[in-house]
Amino acid sequence: MINNYTDYKDYINYEESKEGFIKKYIVREPTAKFLKLLRKTEYFYNSKSMWSKLFFIYYYVLYKKISLKTGITIPKNVCEKGLFLPHFGSIVVNANCKIGKNCMIQNNVNIGTNGGSSIAPRIGDNVYVGPGAVIFGDITIADNCYIGANAVVNKSFSEPYSVIVGIPAQVVKKETMVWWQKNKLSLEF
Repeated sequence: MINNYTDYKDYINYEESKEGFIKKYIVREPTAKFLKLLRKTEYFYNSKSMWSKLFFIYYYVLYKKISLKTGITIPKNVCEKGLFLPHFGSIVVNANCKIGKNCMIQNNVNIGTNGGSSIAPRIGDNVYVGPGAVIFGDITIADNCYIGANAVVNKSFSEPYSVIVGIPAQVVKKETMVWWQKNKLSLEF
């Protein structure tokens, strides 16, 4: 969670350093704009000064506009540093979820509660969530897991490096590397 300006700059620098020069400066991707406004909204929401509350209102309005434009609904203070959104379009995350560091969420993903409950999933670090996945209920996903495309996950998986697929979801194999290592990215934290 972003608690001060140093945390805010750390999150922004970390997430922007993974973009290329063209994406960062020439053609600003909508998902990059969304992430930057999400982090600014979190920073001003968590700050304690009166000026911060005024800036929060301003950035919250911009955040809601980009959220509607991209179809991404990720509430403030849900995701840790290193959130990756390679595509925009229909990503819905419940406000009670907790998502760890260096997670990638593809498009058409829904992460939420089960049947009116207020308890939402807790997702570990370095988790890849494939397109169309649905994750819901009082569950925990271990660190370094892969959730396959269109998987319906409604139970906990506590084994790291699991590849979770299917309806209902089940572990089909164990992986040896996390998603960003397989893609030759350097995301050590």
